Amino acid sequence: MATSPCSSSGVSSSSSSGLGADAGLEIRTRSVEQTLVPLVSQITTLINHKDKPKRSDKTLQAIQRVGQAVNVAVGRFVTVGEAIANENHELKEEMSVACIEARRAGETIAQLTDVASLDHPESDSHITIFTDKTGVVKAARLLLSSVTKVLVLADRIVIKQIITSRNKVLATMEQLEKVSSFQEFVQIFSQFGNEMVEFAHLTGDRQNDLKDEKKKARMAASRAVLEKCTMMLLTASKTCLRHPDCESARVNKDGVFHRMRLALEQVIEIVTDSRPNGENEMAPISIYSGIREFKNKVEGLRENLYFLSKENLSTMLEVILEHTEDFTDSAYTSHEHREHILELSKQAKMELEQLVSVWMQAQNQKTKDLMEDLELAILKTCQCMNELKREVHSAATSLAADLLKYHTDHMVLKALKITGVEGNLEAVAEYTCKLSEQKEQLVEMCRLLRHVSGTEPLEITCIHAEDTFQVTGPQIISAAETLALHPSSKIAKENLEVFCEAWESQLSDMSLLLREINDVFEGKRGEKRVYLSLPRPGKHNANLKALKPVKLDTEEQAKIAKLGLELHLLTSDVDSETEKWEDQENEIVQHGQGMSSMAYSMYLFTRGEGLLKTTQDLFHQAEIFAMEGTKLASALHTLSDQVHDDDKPLLLLEAEKLISMCKQLQITAKASAQGKSATFTKVDACILKTRNVMTLLCQLLPLCCKLLRKNKAGNGCLKPAPPWKEDRIRTGTNARSPERRVDTFGIKSLENHVTNMTFLESK
Repeated sequence: MATSPCSSSGVSSSSSSGLGADAGLEIRTRSVEQTLVPLVSQITTLINHKDKPKRSDKTLQAIQRVGQAVNVAVGRFVTVGEAIANENHELKEEMSVACIEARRAGETIAQLTDVASLDHPESDSHITIFTDKTGVVKAARLLLSSVTKVLVLADRIVIKQIITSRNKVLATMEQLEKVSSFQEFVQIFSQFGNEMVEFAHLTGDRQNDLKDEKKKARMAASRAVLEKCTMMLLTASKTCLRHPDCESARVNKDGVFHRMRLALEQVIEIVTDSRPNGENEMAPISIYSGIREFKNKVEGLRENLYFLSKENLSTMLEVILEHTEDFTDSAYTSHEHREHILELSKQAKMELEQLVSVWMQAQNQKTKDLMEDLELAILKTCQCMNELKREVHSAATSLAADLLKYHTDHMVLKALKITGVEGNLEAVAEYTCKLSEQKEQLVEMCRLLRHVSGTEPLEITCIHAEDTFQVTGPQIISAAETLALHPSSKIAKENLEVFCEAWESQLSDMSLLLREINDVFEGKRGEKRVYLSLPRPGKHNANLKALKPVKLDTEEQAKIAKLGLELHLLTSDVDSETEKWEDQENEIVQHGQGMSSMAYSMYLFTRGEGLLKTTQDLFHQAEIFAMEGTKLASALHTLSDQVHDDDKPLLLLEAEKLISMCKQLQITAKASAQGKSATFTKVDACILKTRNVMTLLCQLLPLCCKLLRKNKAGNGCLKPAPPWKEDRIRTGTNARSPERRVDTFGIKSLENHVTNMTFLESK
């Protein structure tokens, strides 16, 4: 297997600055990404100054300070990089080149920004940021690229450390497999335990640092296997040493070693982003992900009638319906669920046929009637897929709930322990058959849950659970057989206990997993947080008890779909703006995120999905949304006291606008509406006014962020960079242990120096 940690990283900046991404680099860890953020911000701000028409003495001095600060910080940064190169000869050449490029780019930026002492910075007699506008962009791009390379090369050291730790663990495992005496085993296992602790710490840090949630889930699964198998390896090995001629004990031990090796291999695959023999990872497709992709394509017809073929859509539906056979063919699916799934599958085919027919007509003639028919066909198709999704979810989760409840008492495991101690081989054989049946049920449950898990990390958790039951079942059986053959053996009894505990632990984990899957289905978590402080109808308002909650029908959903889509796009815009804030705990950010989450749940309502099931739910959500907006307005007033006098009127004006719009929304949400037509009009008005508030929020967030940065920067002065501690390099270079060297010259050390490149907010 390839274990080279040579996955490089790259970064892109805003197009306004002219900084482009290095196509050969890709950032895979949060630490590298976060380290680059201050540099990207400062360089972008500097580039933007080159086209500013007003150039006061204060601005010129600020620009010069930025350029000098960048150059000094890069110089310190490069010093650390060069020390890394000296400590790691295999990276020396690449690191040295990247350091030279970074130093050269930093010096160029300092020269181009040396403008404060010039009477005419625009004069061609002296090349500056104003006369050589492309030069500073090139220097900035080179600086960004070279600093990223230094960071990624440093990151390779972390990867190398994990690989080295894995190799140590594997070597010690080989020794453990070959030992023939207890004394030797105890000595080597003590060393093995220390190595596993080190490996656990390294991989835990890496898991938390990964950006890819799917890889994080795979890493978590592999680390869970290693954690549980460490104790299994101890008792299985001791049992084998005590009973060297027992075949079931040997099988039991071999199974543990094999599983640990597979888990170690997977960790390295994730860390190095490589697979044996260059294979590509083929993730199984779930019904949920298939339906999501299918619906996206269908809804895309609203914008473009020609972007895909009818054969493409038909194939996608066929794949989804093939996967539903996992439910209809399962012996554990109830008759009622099976019939409903088959009926909905048939209906889905009919709805798609109708959609394709109208779609083909609309391609030839775009009349108003045809486009309305197409909209209705899209909604009916998506509604059918939603119902199919609900049905398979109900089938999988109800089966899981029943099985987990049935197996809570662990009767089969208890019986195996008792009959094993009695040495009753016949009874052990009987209960191992029952455990095998239980294993098949649980494996089938995991397969069905994977189809409805809703997110890739949960899909991976389901796959991990399936593997655990597949492997642990036979291991319990071999441990029980060993105990039955040696009923007086304390170590054989202890070994069986350990494997039974692993089984019970996995069952307990399944209950938590089932709860998470249900939460995702109900919109409580997943790709988007949903506001959870929604009061239920009748709980906080006695007048609501007399109102009959209603849902929107298909035609009403069609009318409101455009508004819902606009609301969805605005929530994405707001989320993008809140992510730009350095202080995620800021009150303005918190209120903005809460409002975005509530608006998203209202968007889901327009699609017939999510927590808001009835129009009354929607009206309650609108009220809470308006209250949150009022709280945000209060936070804006607080901010206005902190900003400069010039900026205060604008902020107060926007705050008053927000208060007015929220009051209007509250009035609309509380107004009574009798009859279907009036209720729909009220729904339409609530979503329209929510959209207007979100539009204002999209303008407010960047304004507040800018004012806060401006306020923080004061009059454009840079914060002084902390003095560089020279002894830190000396300590790292002279350190005896490789662990100390990696700590000193790892990502965190470099992060400290790039963070010193504080940026000047453009005034």
